Amino acid sequence: MSTKEESTTAGKVDFKKLQNGSDIRGVAVAGVEGEPVNLTEETTVAIAAAFAAWLVDKKKLPSTTKLRIAIGHDSRISAASLQAAAAKGILGAGLDVVLYGLASTPAMFNSTITEREDILCPVHGAIMITASHLPWNRNGLKFFTNEGGLGKSNISDILTRAAKIFSENPLISIGMKEARKINYMEQYTADLVNAVRRGAGGKERPLEGFHIVVDAGNGAGGFFAASVLEPLGAVTRGSQFLEPDGMFPNHIPNPEDKKAMESITKAVLEQKADLGIIFDTDVDRAAAVDSSGRELNRNRLIALMAAIVLAEHPGTTVVTDSVTSDGLTTFIEGKLGGKHHRFKRGYKNVIDEGIRLNTIGEDAHLAIETSGHGALKENHWLDDGAYLMVKLLIKLAAAKASGEGHGSQVLSDLIGELKEADITTELRFKIDQSHPDIGAGGFRDYGEQVLSNLDKTVASDPNLKKASVNYEGIRVSGYGGWFLLRLSLHDPVLPLNIEAPSQEAAVKLGSAVLAAVHEFGALDVTPLQKYIAG
Repeated sequence: MSTKEESTTAGKVDFKKLQNGSDIRGVAVAGVEGEPVNLTEETTVAIAAAFAAWLVDKKKLPSTTKLRIAIGHDSRISAASLQAAAAKGILGAGLDVVLYGLASTPAMFNSTITEREDILCPVHGAIMITASHLPWNRNGLKFFTNEGGLGKSNISDILTRAAKIFSENPLISIGMKEARKINYMEQYTADLVNAVRRGAGGKERPLEGFHIVVDAGNGAGGFFAASVLEPLGAVTRGSQFLEPDGMFPNHIPNPEDKKAMESITKAVLEQKADLGIIFDTDVDRAAAVDSSGRELNRNRLIALMAAIVLAEHPGTTVVTDSVTSDGLTTFIEGKLGGKHHRFKRGYKNVIDEGIRLNTIGEDAHLAIETSGHGALKENHWLDDGAYLMVKLLIKLAAAKASGEGHGSQVLSDLIGELKEADITTELRFKIDQSHPDIGAGGFRDYGEQVLSNLDKTVASDPNLKKASVNYEGIRVSGYGGWFLLRLSLHDPVLPLNIEAPSQEAAVKLGSAVLAAVHEFGALDVTPLQKYIAG
């Protein structure tokens, strides 16, 4: 794309529309019909310069201190050009830049707390160029300081600054020193290896005798096999899709994706491996598969991590998002003796709630979302998929050393009493924003009206019981199961989650919802009607 074409495209960009909660995301590569490019090199220059200005204001360090920002990226095809653009914006703002190249999101945060001047750490801020599991044409930016990832209000501030920078000086030209290049992933992986060794009593190769398969989905997580598992003694034969490929030719790097989980499960069974590990594109999420092919993700991964953490911190609170099961609550509180604090969806919401609880005196050591984002207090509340897997590896190694058992059955046994629903489904109801019923308040006000009407309907039905404590949407138990209807964090959509002991019970729950919402003309309830009809 020529400079003129870039300028024309970028000039049409509404910077605010690039915000996705606590991340920035957009279309970075042309080629998908109906998805015009809005995250260009020019917009990225402005966003990076805005982050630099925000960081200077945030740190309030003496003017003699030269702030330093690290930039890393996942395997996307637009990564290199956006990294160069981000470096240009930061250098143009007068700050120093360190380029990490291919990296993981957790590594970028860690670079702000690592103390090693020979590799220019700690940096004052870090940028990860990634769009997580989104398609090949997308990309985005995540930002970190030594206090953690930035929140929604910070991102909004940065985008406001970026729009101003772009309008005043869209083409930043600089004639100054180039950015330094550092292989920070060597430090990050060494820290993971040492964490397993410490947890396993100091043994050099605590995973000797284990066969563990890794699926990186051609994202940034391919390092885990050769740089973490093999130095610990594990055999990684049969690991797949470790090579970075931003077109993701094999499957979406996403532990929530059915095809992705089928792929790692097949690899584990074919290799007769002890364990399978799968990462998302930028390694802030992960899941596992045991030797029998049982997926250890979603509620099972939460239960497994809760079992490990509660053994270390008895009675602690486990914070999860809103769609976790009633069976998980029973397991955490009844079996493990902990407290289950179910909060809003959104990994940053869940993590921030864990941090908040500690500030008010409630002990919380784990905050984890069903998507695979999981953060521990011991790891600076960073959602780090690789570190979650490290906790599983420590458990495997320790069990073998103590004679408790060998292989992933040790992990499976930890969640043997987790009760799981036979029927689990999620349906999404779109809100037609052009419908005449949509008032001045837009889809959010309309969605709240839908939820309010459901609330009234539930109150009059003796078969249904509304959750006494709930932070998002309307959660209701009945017919041996439950449902949750909530408003999406970002989109004009009302997702409905149902879990039930039978299809009959699920239909009864779904019918109760349909009775309360079917008269809302702007709401497309076709998915629920089809589900009930079978």
